[in-house]
Amino acid sequence: MPTSAPVAKRRILIVDDDPLLLQFLNEVIGHAGYDTVTASSGEEALQQIVAGEPDMALLDITMPGMTGLELAHHLKTHTTVPFMFLSAIGDSESSKQAAAYGALGYLVKPVDAERLMPAFEAGLARADDIRQLRRTELNLNAALAAGRETSLAVGLLMGKFQTDRNTAFEVLRDHARSSRRKINEVADQLLAAEETLNSLHAGFASRLKSK
Repeated sequence: MPTSAPVAKRRILIVDDDPLLLQFLNEVIGHAGYDTVTASSGEEALQQIVAGEPDMALLDITMPGMTGLELAHHLKTHTTVPFMFLSAIGDSESSKQAAAYGALGYLVKPVDAERLMPAFEAGLARADDIRQLRRTELNLNAALAAGRETSLAVGLLMGKFQTDRNTAFEVLRDHARSSRRKINEVADQLLAAEETLNSLHAGFASRLKSK
């Protein structure tokens, strides 16, 4: 009986300059079934990210050298890595600042396992929702773009061959099927060819005028 492939563990990057807290977070999150990597500075965290983007980063805000906020700005600007903050400061202004940086959660030190995991997993679920929304948006935009190209190509065929919309679409679709291509690819090629012909027509017209 075939066995199913094992599900890959979610990869979590934990960044904190406190070695004891870093070890504690690593153990708690690791025991919860996640694959963890650690860094004791922002600079080290960037090296870990180059090696492979994690599914979530847990960032200490106050660190020597690159701060957690500076690291978060880099993640938001140059990667797709979602992140949460760890901080010893629990006032509303700090949490607002964290939200402004795009953090999906804000944990106040000291943290224990009972508070850490529910907040962490809620942030991870939120990150998954955002990824799904982005994928949906990309797919929708691609579908809309393909639809526009096809519609323009159908209109072009209607004008060229003095036919109705359904016939023009069916001919375009049949040609795409016979050539084993997507209809939007054929439509895009047709539109590009028409643009080239129009450019050549303008060139001929210009030369005839100069004679």
